Amino acid sequence: MPTLQGMAAPSPAPHSRPRQPGTLVCGVCGTESRQQSFRPAAPEQAPDLDLRPGEPVRGTMARWLQQCPHCGYAAPDIAQAHPAAAQAVGAANFRALLNDAAHPPLARRFLAWALVLEETGALHAAAEATLQAAWVADDSGRADLARAWRLEAVALWRSGPPLDAEQTVRVVDALRRAGAWDDAATTAEAMLRGDPPEAVGQVLMLELRLIERHDDGRHTVATALPPPSRRPHVTHGRTAPAAGGGLMAWVRKLFRRG
Repeated sequence: MPTLQGMAAPSPAPHSRPRQPGTLVCGVCGTESRQQSFRPAAPEQAPDLDLRPGEPVRGTMARWLQQCPHCGYAAPDIAQAHPAAAQAVGAANFRALLNDAAHPPLARRFLAWALVLEETGALHAAAEATLQAAWVADDSGRADLARAWRLEAVALWRSGPPLDAEQTVRVVDALRRAGAWDDAATTAEAMLRGDPPEAVGQVLMLELRLIERHDDGRHTVATALPPPSRRPHVTHGRTAPAAGGGLMAWVRKLFRRG
C-alpha cells in the first residue's frame, strides 16, 4: 500500500542483537516484529465502481497493511511513522478499536490506519482506508458495518480538500452502496451539470440508473466504460494516495480521455 507522504522514521530503539531478515522496528513504539512486504501483481479483472481492484489483487487485502503486535500501529510500512502517529496510537479511541471484537480483525487494521491518517490531517487517505474496511465488511457478510463505514468514508472525503472528479464518483458509489439514495442522486446530478469528462459522465449515468432502482450492490467499472478493463492496483508504486499515485493516477488519465 502507499505510504503517507512525508513520513520520517524515528530513530529505532537500540537492540542487543542484529535484526533477523524480515523483521522491522515499529516506528511508533520501537518493538521488533516479523512483517511481510507486499508487492501485488496487476489485477486481471476490472475494479468495482468504487475502485476496489479486481482479482487476483482483490483477495490479498490481508497483506496490504502491516501491524505492530505491541502497540497496534498499522500502516503499509510500520517502520515509518508520521510524528503524529504516536499520539493517534495512544488515544482512547484507538485502543478501544483494537479491542472491539464486534468488528472483523482485518477491518480493525484498516480502521486503525485510518485513525492515524486522520490524526495527521490526511483526510482523503483516511477515507480510502475506511472504505477498505467496508470492503472487508462486505467480504464478511456484515452489511451493517459496510454501510456505516462507507458513510464514514464519505464524511472524511467531504471534510478534506475539495474533491476531484474521481473522488466524487467514489463518494456517489459509497452513498449508493450505503442506501443513501437522495444524497447519492443529488451528488451525481450536480456533477453531471458541470459537464464532466465523458468517462466520468458514463459512470455517473450508470450510478443514477442503479440509484433509481435502489440497487445497492457491487458493479464494476467495465459495466460503464469500454475496454481495457485491466487496472493497476493502488499498491503499485510508493506514492501516497493523496498525492495521486498508483491506481488513482491511472484512473485520472482514464477519466480525462476524450
